[in-house]
Amino acid sequence: MGNSLGKLFTITSFGESHGRGVGTIIDGCPAGLAITEADIQRELDKRKPGGSIATTVRKEADKVEILAGIFNGKTTGAPICLVIWNQDVDFSEYERIRFLPRPGQADYTAFMKYGGFNDFRGGGRFSGRVTATLVMGGAIARKLLKLLKIEVMAHTIEIGGIRAKAKGLDEIRENRNKNPLRCADLKATEEMVKAIEAVKKEGDSLGGIIEGIALNVPAGLGEPIFDTVDGELARALLAIPAVKGVEFGAGFSAASKKGSENNDPFTLKNGRIVTTTNNAGGILGGISNGMPIIARVVIKPTPSIAKSQPTVNIRDMENASLTIKGRHDVCIVPRAVVVVEAMMTITLCDLAMRAGLIPRVIK
Repeated sequence: MGNSLGKLFTITSFGESHGRGVGTIIDGCPAGLAITEADIQRELDKRKPGGSIATTVRKEADKVEILAGIFNGKTTGAPICLVIWNQDVDFSEYERIRFLPRPGQADYTAFMKYGGFNDFRGGGRFSGRVTATLVMGGAIARKLLKLLKIEVMAHTIEIGGIRAKAKGLDEIRENRNKNPLRCADLKATEEMVKAIEAVKKEGDSLGGIIEGIALNVPAGLGEPIFDTVDGELARALLAIPAVKGVEFGAGFSAASKKGSENNDPFTLKNGRIVTTTNNAGGILGGISNGMPIIARVVIKPTPSIAKSQPTVNIRDMENASLTIKGRHDVCIVPRAVVVVEAMMTITLCDLAMRAGLIPRVIK
């Protein structure tokens, strides 16, 4: 059973890509938090399809409905149930390829784990559509983190090998919402768009890298040795479909540094202990150190492509070829940006509650 995340602030995701709908049950949210459907819808709209050349042509309103846990605009302390109904469902293509597992997708592994009883339409439970349930939970967590003045934002830093230049926090805040790729480097965005257009014509796809940033996180969050900040964040981020790698701070580049280069010296600034660099990504010993938490995730290229690919007919046990004709994102990186934010907010909210920083009743 792996459909829930968190210990005190817990989300349970449900639903399938082409079923009646997808949703989230949130347990442990304090009573008295002001929340509306508009608050949640604002986050969902950031991952809706159809926003750019990179995304699927599937048209879903993704309109959230609150079914329980919120009364007169405030949380009651009871479990919160949020749902969005699937509208633009077309699974004719999936009936055709039911026994032809798509390379790079979870079709084969899901078939083997669940004995063929899994909902195979559009990937079912393993579809990127399920990330909408994570975004709904993240919207609630974001409101709670605002009580602590913790800000979480993410942005695209690479698509198809095209790397954005490093930008300051103000530029990231301002520029990432100026383009559908959610990239703060507007010049690099133009090159990314050209790359996406080129692979779309080829019937292929691209991946990339997203950077998540958490600001104003107090020092002391994390529960070593197994529920560390980076461990919990990595677990949550790797639960996002298509994420194949996570790093914090200097990440893998730390392997080529000397200790003198990688260490972050401490200093006093306005009476507060800070570090002069942030190679640790805001985490030491699995505990937040008060500096910005910096995480990067690798998003693999969309597996469903129009090019012919070898596969196996798992019913007839024969080699076969597969050409996918469904509606798929050329690059899912832009739509995954808000999902990275959601998983970071959910995790940090849970850790903040475990640290006793968020009360059970908000007045």
